[in-house]
Amino acid sequence: MTPILVLGIGNILLKDEGVGVHVVKAMAELAESPTQDVEFVDGGTFGPDLIDIIANRRKVIVVDAVQAEGKPGTVLRFGDKDLASKTDVSVSLHEVGLLETLLMAKHLGCAPQEVVILGVIPQDISPGLEMTEEVAAVVPKVIALVREELRQS
Repeated sequence: MTPILVLGIGNILLKDEGVGVHVVKAMAELAESPTQDVEFVDGGTFGPDLIDIIANRRKVIVVDAVQAEGKPGTVLRFGDKDLASKTDVSVSLHEVGLLETLLMAKHLGCAPQEVVILGVIPQDISPGLEMTEEVAAVVPKVIALVREELRQS
């Protein structure tokens, strides 16, 4: 059985757009010891090239910036089944979004059994290496939410 995947998506060169990558890197650094049950991956700006990484996983926890109505720094949680019904949330700010990649994996017969998305509403996605205060302040909360998802698995 492949390990549970915690996948951080984003571009760290675009301030809050890189929140997923920042969360995954922080979690990998905080991990007391390597485990065969959980794998942390910096997925960058995502795309179909990550199908091999998500293929046949028992569970995938995705952390990404999401475009949605709400206050910057708000954390949203939903599953892959919610994606098709959400028209007011853009789960990924990238060319090929998460929904499209999951659909490709499904058509190839290698979709993960469960997908959980933790999305953070960005304040600013202009060029820059530092996240805004609003988004940086919720990183510990997102880490706690990922840990809770891992405990429930």
